[in-house]
Amino acid sequence: MSSTTVRISSSAKTTLKALSERTNRRMQEIVDEAIEQYRRRLFLEEANEAFARLHADEKRWSEELGERAAWDQANAVRTE
Repeated sequence: MSSTTVRISSSAKTTLKALSERTNRRMQEIVDEAIEQYRRRLFLEEANEAFARLHADEKRWSEELGERAAWDQANAVRTE
C-alpha cells in the first residue's frame, strides 16, 4: 500500500495516538476508517439534499410518484 504524509494539528495527533492506544489499532487504520465514514456521511447528506429538492418540486415529485407506482405494478406482476 502506498502512503503519503499529511499534516494534522498537534491536538489531532494527540487524539489519534490516544485512540490508537485505546483500541490497539494502528493510527493509519483509524485515519482510513474516519475518512471512509466521512465520505459516506457526505454521500448521504448530498442524497438527502437532492431528495428534498425533488420533493419540493411538485411537478417532478408527481412524476417520481408515478414512476414508483409503475415499478410497483411491474414488480407485483413479476412476483405473482
